[in-house]
Amino acid sequence: SFYISIFTNLILPQSKQKRKFILRLKSIKNIQKITKSMKMVSAAKYARAERELKPARVYGTGALALYEKAEIKAPEDKKKHLLIGVSSDRGLCGAIHTSIAKTLKNEITNLSNAGKEVMVVGVGDKIRGLLQRTHGNYLLLTFKEVGRRPPSFGDASVIASELLNSGYEFDEGSVIYNRFRSVISYKTDEKPIFSLETVAGSESLSIYDDIDADVLRNYQEFTLANILYYSLKESTTSEQSARMTAMDNASKNASEMIDKLTLTFNRTRQAVITKELIEIISGAAAL
Repeated sequence: SFYISIFTNLILPQSKQKRKFILRLKSIKNIQKITKSMKMVSAAKYARAERELKPARVYGTGALALYEKAEIKAPEDKKKHLLIGVSSDRGLCGAIHTSIAKTLKNEITNLSNAGKEVMVVGVGDKIRGLLQRTHGNYLLLTFKEVGRRPPSFGDASVIASELLNSGYEFDEGSVIYNRFRSVISYKTDEKPIFSLETVAGSESLSIYDDIDADVLRNYQEFTLANILYYSLKESTTSEQSARMTAMDNASKNASEMIDKLTLTFNRTRQAVITKELIEIISGAAAL
C-alpha cells in the first residue's frame, strides 16, 4: 500500500505534467514546420517577384512622364479626390497591410479637413478589412483575389476598367502602395493619377491643338492601368520579402522556445526522478 500511495501521489501527477510538456513541444514543432515551409515558398515567390519588378518599373516611370513634364495639377476648386490602396488578400507579412491602411486614414483626414470629397478603392481584401469598421463609408470599390498569383497587366487593366466604369468622376487622386527597397526594407509611397478632364484642361497641353480627345482618353486609361500594374508589382515584391522575413523570424523563435521547453522538461524530469528515489529510500529505511 505504501508503494501504491507513492505511485498515486507522485507519479500520476508528474505523468500529466509530462504529457502537457510533450503536447506543447509537439505543437511548437508542428508550427515550426509550417513556418519553415512558408519561408521556402515565400523565398521562391520573392525571387520571381523581384525578377519581374525591374521591367515593371519601366512602366511606372513611362506612365508618369507626361504628368511630370506637363506639370499637370488639378485646379483648387476641384474637390473630388480618389485614393487607391494596394494590398492583397493574404496575411502573415508583418506591417505590409497596416502601413497602407495607416497612410490611407491619414490622407482621408487631411483631405477631408481641406474640404475635399474623398473616396477609396481597396485593392485586396486585407485593406477592406482594416478600413471597414472606421472608414467603411469612404469605400467605393474593393477588389478580391489579389496576391494569390503574380499580378499581370491584365489584372491591372481589369481594375482600371472597373474604376472608370463605376460612374464615379474624380478630379485627381493617388495610388498608395509599398515600394520595394531591399529584402528587409520597403517604403509606403504614392503616385498621382488624374481624370481625363484634368489632363485635357492642363495649361501645358492646351498649346497642342492637334491632340485628339480620343487619343488623350486612351492615353489616360492606359496610364492608369500602367500605374496600377507598377504598384501591384512593387507591393507584391515587398509583401513576399516581408513574409519571408516574418516566417524566418517565426522559425527562429520556435527553435528558441523548443530549446527552452526541452531544457525545462529535462530538469523537471530529473527532479521528479530524484524526489521519487528519495521517497522510496526514506520509506524503505523507515520500514
